[in-house]
Amino acid sequence: MATENKVTFWGAARTVTGSMHLVEVNGKKLLLDCGLYQGRRGEAFQRNRQFPFAPKDIQAVVLSHAHIDHCGNLPNLVRQGFKGPIYCTPATRDLIAIMLADSAKIQEEDADYLNHKRKAGEPVIEPLYRPADVQPAVNLAQTISYGREQEIFAGVRFRFVDAGHLLGSAMVSLHIQDGSREQKLTFTGDLGRKSLPILRDPEAVPAADFVISESTYGGRTHPPPEQLAESLSEVVRRTSARGGMVLIPAFSVGRTQAVVYALHQLMQAGKLPDLPIFVDSPLATNATDVFRRHPECFDQETAALLQKDLDVFGQRRVHYVQSVEESKKLNQRTEPCVIIAASGMCENGRILHHLKNRVEDPRTTIAIAGFQAPNTLGRRLVERQAEIRIFNQTLKLRAEVVTMNGFSSHADHLELMAALLPLVPKTKQVCLVHGDLEPAEALAKDMHGHGFAQIAIPERGQTINLP
Repeated sequence: MATENKVTFWGAARTVTGSMHLVEVNGKKLLLDCGLYQGRRGEAFQRNRQFPFAPKDIQAVVLSHAHIDHCGNLPNLVRQGFKGPIYCTPATRDLIAIMLADSAKIQEEDADYLNHKRKAGEPVIEPLYRPADVQPAVNLAQTISYGREQEIFAGVRFRFVDAGHLLGSAMVSLHIQDGSREQKLTFTGDLGRKSLPILRDPEAVPAADFVISESTYGGRTHPPPEQLAESLSEVVRRTSARGGMVLIPAFSVGRTQAVVYALHQLMQAGKLPDLPIFVDSPLATNATDVFRRHPECFDQETAALLQKDLDVFGQRRVHYVQSVEESKKLNQRTEPCVIIAASGMCENGRILHHLKNRVEDPRTTIAIAGFQAPNTLGRRLVERQAEIRIFNQTLKLRAEVVTMNGFSSHADHLELMAALLPLVPKTKQVCLVHGDLEPAEALAKDMHGHGFAQIAIPERGQTINLP
């Protein structure tokens, strides 16, 4: 009797972080993504540290892209016994090398800071993993270009399709042959948007019997891409007029480059004064170098600009801050400026120190440029909670907070529907992941109305058989 092929959803199930889906096919196991879960500190630490399966039993990881909530737990997986290949695109491989190293460094720094502040009798905080754990994971990466078929093990092969979400991001088209039985599975990863700057538009979602789709912005729509620059320009002008600073928490890879690109273009066109722009993230500096090494991922407009102007990413105009000492000096500034710093959901990294120093200043604007998961500091800022805690210190939220979801590289509800509707004739089962329950339900309702028969919003740990 043939083994039942199935998927168990261990991450990004009814939430947007910690993407990790266990696929069991032909009696073997592979992971789609292995990301860090971001949420309440205690819960996140335990969930990230303890895998709900034996890592040594996983034959391969297929990685959709390099954002930390999709790749960030790979060092733990390897340290706990995984020895198989990690399949990814060439750009993703270059990005995870710097992102995992940065993640390990940040975790060590945050643990050291909290240990320095801990009270007598409180337990010592250990980082989730350390820099020495990163290279063994990176060494397992095997690069596969878009469109090329790769066998994982007997009867199972896949190909990457450009998702247009991040440099090197990919959808996964999985083909399973088990005797006379044939099954196809598509994992969208994070699906990008059309007409955004820098990256190529997403390709068509591959048809499949079983589709795992993100649902981050189900029920919500973004402003048109052409409004991005004007929204950003208005925020910067308004803040500088009152003598304030614009703080932009942004993922160092993808979002930071998009914001810098927009600011650079606005200043080039004379629509913004030449304000100082600081990118306070060594990772963002290194990631921008990776972007320059992978023009194969760029759209035609960006490729053409690069041929004319090597400063597309603001190398001459933007101050890329590397050292901790340089970062601390930014807190002494009094003149208007723009500071872009990681992390995107304000959970760690240098943005926390800038927020701690500026969040009680009503001249400051905190510009949120992407989705904020529940129980993160970023979400509490978006909700404009009267008081917030940073490094165990309670602070009054007096700064202006604005959201600029137009900078999101996630497809919104209408864009997801447009991408998924061509799959109706072929698809037997859809599982919606990487979204809170309400957005996922809104997307599911619309998909039902347009002909998708079986749609599930799996809970963490739920297993669904492939049709």
